[in-house]
Amino acid sequence: MRELTYEVPATAEEAVAKVTGDEQARFLGGGTNLVDHLKLGVSTPKVLVDISRLPFDAVEQTDDGLRIGTNVRNSDLAAHPLVRSGWPGLSRALLAGASGQLRNQATTGGNLLQRTRCVYFQDITTPCNKREPGSGCSAIEGYGRHNALLGTSEACVATHPSDMAVALVALNATVVVLGPDGERRIPVADLHTLPGHHPEVETTLAHGELITHVELPVTTLAKRSTYYKARDRASYAFALVSAAAALSIEDGVVADVALAWGGVAHKPWRASRAEEALRGQPLEESAIASAVDEELRDAVTGPDNDYKRALLRGVTTAALSRLAPTEVSR
Repeated sequence: MRELTYEVPATAEEAVAKVTGDEQARFLGGGTNLVDHLKLGVSTPKVLVDISRLPFDAVEQTDDGLRIGTNVRNSDLAAHPLVRSGWPGLSRALLAGASGQLRNQATTGGNLLQRTRCVYFQDITTPCNKREPGSGCSAIEGYGRHNALLGTSEACVATHPSDMAVALVALNATVVVLGPDGERRIPVADLHTLPGHHPEVETTLAHGELITHVELPVTTLAKRSTYYKARDRASYAFALVSAAAALSIEDGVVADVALAWGGVAHKPWRASRAEEALRGQPLEESAIASAVDEELRDAVTGPDNDYKRALLRGVTTAALSRLAPTEVSR
């Protein structure tokens, strides 16, 4: 057994101060990811600062949209009537994640900060640059079925596991962060990083910065949003690939579209090239396939994960078809 110090701060400022002042300290929310890593030996903090009792457990309507507390449980957020009506893609993404039991425990902030499920990252007997910088990347020459296609580097080919984060990127959400220097806001699209030479750095957060809220802007596009996930089984499985989409059709062509992909990169991937290729076009299967291929122009694949190209065409078509006013033509 490893010795751990367990702290329960009374305020968010106290929580930030405790973690900022100790490199071996970590925030503990729902614990569905961190506790697993404690058991596996992947994460070895000496201090856990429990933020689950801090008053960030509400979903509030604002003049600009929704303000979601970091401690809001995934099941509660998915079922919230304002989310289901105004941002249905977020609700679908949450319901696609994990299991009902885990969604009852997992939190908004914790979901955003999940770490990769790369099998080599979770196996402490194998080299992994993310877990032990400079040791090498076992996934590049090893089992690569889940490897990333986009934004990879010689140091890491792992993918980000969150479903919720993919939807939040497509919906232009923002995280509110509290640090030792006060509060700041970061677009969710800029929260996570690509691996480069430092895959151990996974977000743009400084040590000790605490996500307190997620803000969702209200838009007409967000009301016509969805999430589609391809996985090995119907529940309790991470995405092979996934697509969060929002769509507006006017006069028979795509007036506006938002697309984000999961299972393809070290971070939720905003498919901006595909969006641009679709705007002004009739929503046809061939146009969607061409847009996906345009987004994948710089993709790097191997024999184990090249299947993701075709699968991305399928999930993107399926997601957009759900939103189309008429059946997508072939």
